Amino acid sequence: MKILDYTGETPLVNIDKINNLCGTNIKLKLERTNPGGSIKDRVAKYIIDYAEKNNLLRRGGTIIESSSGNFGISLAMIGAARGYKVIILVDPKATDVNISLIKAYGAEVIVVDKKDDAGSYHKTRIQLANDLARKIENSYRPDQCFNILSSIAHKETTAKEIFEQTQGEISGVVAAVSTGGQIGGIAEFFAEKSTKYLVTCVDAYGSSIFGGDSHSYKIPGVGLSWTPRNIKNVNNIDYVYRIRDEDSYIAARILCRNEGILAGVSSGAVLLSALKLSQKIQNKKPLIAILGDSGERYLNTLFNDEWLKENDIPLDSHLELLYQLLSTIDEPQVSPNIVENYRDDLIESLGVPKTTMTHFQIKFK
Repeated sequence: MKILDYTGETPLVNIDKINNLCGTNIKLKLERTNPGGSIKDRVAKYIIDYAEKNNLLRRGGTIIESSSGNFGISLAMIGAARGYKVIILVDPKATDVNISLIKAYGAEVIVVDKKDDAGSYHKTRIQLANDLARKIENSYRPDQCFNILSSIAHKETTAKEIFEQTQGEISGVVAAVSTGGQIGGIAEFFAEKSTKYLVTCVDAYGSSIFGGDSHSYKIPGVGLSWTPRNIKNVNNIDYVYRIRDEDSYIAARILCRNEGILAGVSSGAVLLSALKLSQKIQNKKPLIAILGDSGERYLNTLFNDEWLKENDIPLDSHLELLYQLLSTIDEPQVSPNIVENYRDDLIESLGVPKTTMTHFQIKFK
């Protein structure tokens, strides 16, 4: 067995103290146990396997990607394992730990500090990555934002795995949204299974994936300023919750201090959303909340008291505070009234490679 063969088969764990306090029934799926430490390993392996089999990535080639951290780490790991040069474009929100991890695998890191028109860095990072891909010979862009293989990977691995682990005896799945692959693939899988399964999406205030105003936010690895095409049908999603920056950090710290589960910032948002929904529906079968990565990647922020003080985030991590936070969460968008914000014009303006847009036409063998 090689290192990448251990991607997937991540555990489901109980959180009895939190469930007992909140009157809820959720289980957590810990994606940090993937070999590269996050859920992005699934997509990275799937897309690179595809590229190799279809001669889009050849021996000695260069992988170029725009990533806030986890996908870049996954690709850097694959590059080291399979002998590719890797260039990852991050932005100032990327943690020092994530950048160090990318470099540890031998990848090059470029920090893009120019904001786009939404106050984020997504578009400027993507545009520069596409420019580099055109200039560098024998290069390949996995392009998680526009490559629909991302949602296919989650449909065929993450969603299927959850269904098999639980024999389908669940109320639904709660997951964060960034480039759309995770929630898009999971939503499509369970929509095809039965309408009884609730799929819930977790986003940040400031993201406009599901409409609203775009502005900067502090939750890493979540949100965009448009609806990615990896979400084929927004109304395959049953609920969309938005969680505040501050609450996400607090919830992740409470989870660590009271259940011994060290997870990242977006996991705090997922936890809050899953608990809120569980209180709402009083589910007898568990909701599965997907925690995308480990809190080790945020030791300099999430678990750094000085950083939290500088960013006006309270240090309190008492278990009872979690229950109080649930009462402050805004009502979600509910299907069939989920707002879409597709921006296909970005394909041309950001210079998305033609290979990305034609991937779906090539049969994966």
